[in-house]
Amino acid sequence: MFLRAIGRPLLAKVKQTTGIVGLEVVPNAREVLIELYSKTLKEIQAVPEDEGYRKAVESFTRHRLKVCQEEEDWEAIEKKLGCGQVEELIEEARDELTLIDKMIEWDPWGVPDDYECEVIENEAPVPKHVPLHRPGPLPEEFYNTLEAVSTDQKNDEAPVTSIDSQSKA
Repeated sequence: MFLRAIGRPLLAKVKQTTGIVGLEVVPNAREVLIELYSKTLKEIQAVPEDEGYRKAVESFTRHRLKVCQEEEDWEAIEKKLGCGQVEELIEEARDELTLIDKMIEWDPWGVPDDYECEVIENEAPVPKHVPLHRPGPLPEEFYNTLEAVSTDQKNDEAPVTSIDSQSKA
């Protein structure tokens, strides 16, 4: 029993490199992630409850925190989350904390009730500050491929596009 408690951390696989230039190995990544995720859940409380941003951040942060608390090994955390290496997750968590501060500063949900938005009717002249760019039509091959993918094809052949038919001719 004693050897298990002491020996298990000693037998844990040590990460030598992340394989990503400029991203150093964090030996205590699990503890760092737990601290960052806990801090994120605390700071996101400043965002109104009904905002989509808060709901999304709370959802994925709680999930990631739970995995980090359940798993002892960095490899298991990476495998269960499937979102990259623990060092990348640390960078993401730090970036999220920075974004939370910015969102609180910008207050995008604080639009006053009496705010009036400019509405452009279909036949009204477009104001100069509104771009007039309209995307061109998509090529016919796109629609052919989309239709072929959408229909339930019984055979495993790739859909024939106009490029394929030209090369066979």
